Amino acid sequence: MSVLVRAVDLTKEFRVGMIGGFRIIAVDEVNFEVREGEIFSIVGESGSGKTTIARMMLRLLRPTRGAILYRGKDVWKLKRREIKWFYREVQGIFQDPYATFNPVHKVDRVLNLVFQVFYPHTSERERRERIEEALKSVGLNPREVLGKYPHQLSGGQLQRIAIARALLIKPKLLVADEPVSMLDASTRIDVLNILAELRDREGVSTVLIGHDLSLAYYISDRVLVLYRGSIVEMGSVEDVFEKPLHPYTEMLLESIPRVDKKWEKRMEFKAEAEEREVYALSGCRFAPRCPYASSKCAERPPLTRVDKEHYVACWLYAKR
Repeated sequence: MSVLVRAVDLTKEFRVGMIGGFRIIAVDEVNFEVREGEIFSIVGESGSGKTTIARMMLRLLRPTRGAILYRGKDVWKLKRREIKWFYREVQGIFQDPYATFNPVHKVDRVLNLVFQVFYPHTSERERRERIEEALKSVGLNPREVLGKYPHQLSGGQLQRIAIARALLIKPKLLVADEPVSMLDASTRIDVLNILAELRDREGVSTVLIGHDLSLAYYISDRVLVLYRGSIVEMGSVEDVFEKPLHPYTEMLLESIPRVDKKWEKRMEFKAEAEEREVYALSGCRFAPRCPYASSKCAERPPLTRVDKEHYVACWLYAKR
């Protein structure tokens, strides 16, 4: 599979406070690639930098350093005529479906805006046919949702309409930032199945941002685990979830409730340090919580390849 997106030393810094403030490196020299026709998940706790990466991929937030390359082109160096091409190929799906829609307008408006912006010469009849086809492809009955205001529909219906809006543009890449976190369990699976069907049927790639590892395991081809802006582990979903190497990945997997047995604590992890202290670390940011930490962790561990597509940033596995 060819590479669709490549992140090269992607870095984003924020300054917190004025006098006496401190610098937060929300994303710290992150490198990864997204291939055509795959679902690539980025997972981690709140504050790990997942949403910041998604916003940079969608050209909503400019990187401090590094670049996001789409089909080999830096998305922040696109010419004006190329920006429209970019958004024809790359679309976002966001966490809160209610925030996607203006409450004073019917949901039809966001669907019709697609044609006004990207396909202005489409006839009214063709518009209607394509809108109905897109809604049916995400499991909705056009008669039940068209002509309705957002408050008249459920969160699951609105999220499906948001996906249908993206599909009208026929994108090559979807950046889905926590797209199911506000939905109930059964609806979550329905939405994830839609993303999987788009991959299998249309070859649409998806970058799935989330903190729920079980959902990432259910749908992903490959996964990247972030901690405080740095990659700690990356690889196929089978490698990362069935053969985890980094202590942080192990901690995340231990935190998933299981119905077949009661909770039991296998490893002792220390409490997270103060935010200012963590971002001041020049070495491994997980070291203050890690039961295996040593003096070597004062240095930043390299991202080491341990298998064909399995990478880990930990001195336990670093090549010497």
